[in-house]
Amino acid sequence: MIEIVTPLVPPLLRALRGDRPDTYPVWFMRQAGRSLPEYREARRGTGMIESCLIPELAAEITLQPVRRHRVDAGIFFSDIMVPLALAGVDVEIASGVGPVIDEPVRTAADVRRLTALEPGDASAITEAVRLVVAELASTPSGNATWTPLIGFAGAPFTLAAYLVEGRPSRDHLAARAMMHADPQAWAALMRWCADISGAFLTTQVDAGASAVQLFDSWAGSLSRADYVTHVAPWSRRALEQVAGRVPRLHFGTGTGHLLEELAVGADAVGIDYRTPLDEAAARLPGVPLQGNIDPALLAAGWAPLEAHTLDVLARGKAAPAHVVNLGHGVPPDTDPGVLTALVERIHAA
Repeated sequence: MIEIVTPLVPPLLRALRGDRPDTYPVWFMRQAGRSLPEYREARRGTGMIESCLIPELAAEITLQPVRRHRVDAGIFFSDIMVPLALAGVDVEIASGVGPVIDEPVRTAADVRRLTALEPGDASAITEAVRLVVAELASTPSGNATWTPLIGFAGAPFTLAAYLVEGRPSRDHLAARAMMHADPQAWAALMRWCADISGAFLTTQVDAGASAVQLFDSWAGSLSRADYVTHVAPWSRRALEQVAGRVPRLHFGTGTGHLLEELAVGADAVGIDYRTPLDEAAARLPGVPLQGNIDPALLAAGWAPLEAHTLDVLARGKAAPAHVVNLGHGVPPDTDPGVLTALVERIHAA
């Protein structure tokens, strides 16, 4: 009889299910990106959205930080604008500006025009995920023989905010005005964004992603009442599309006042650097947490970074499980050697 040996569950997946593995699982938001010289070389002469839609290139960029830093998960290299581009929205990532929408969505007629668009051909995403998963299948993670891939999508409000504003905005006045001035058009826009995000997550899970993260860049600009009424149902709708298939992380920046709402429909919640993990754990009993090293400390020298990291780990013990991460993305000027050393220190804790 041939004995079938099942690989041990990687630390990240154990933690997201509420278990505490022997070593802390750690990965970094924006680990696949601008801080790595190999990333800049790989992307030389290729636009951001184009890079995300070349399967071999997107896979290579996803894998670079796993090879270099020995983190416990890959995060799929993509951009929150990619699902919009696949659906046919005219969007450009302008240097020094960010996403720019050629025709902002400002009226009910604009919403009807937009929502007639279908999700589009995601075969490039499927192929890129399959390439990554194939390599990660033989990349050790903790006591496991493989490393998981986290799928990624922008949350409905973040997509809607860009669509309405037409470009990055500090306070999203046009989007916030629209949700009150025309609630029906707003709901139709958010439904479409939720379904686009959910379909993007589903594509990645179908291709082999072992977890997903819904990232809300701009929800922190909302009051709790507006978030609960006009946004939360649509984020849940996006996450529901992969419910029961993989663990689901929900993360937003500046969302300390929304933690309880972020937890609904998610299996774990990412905490940004503004809210201590023990305080978050008290508000979210039984919920695994992710976070929340302050990215600024990466440039502050080893002594303060180590002390801060150990404090984060200590506070994280209040949660049932803790995935170590930054409280936002890796800054582009970060020394990659600092990240590698930080991973080693966290694994040794």
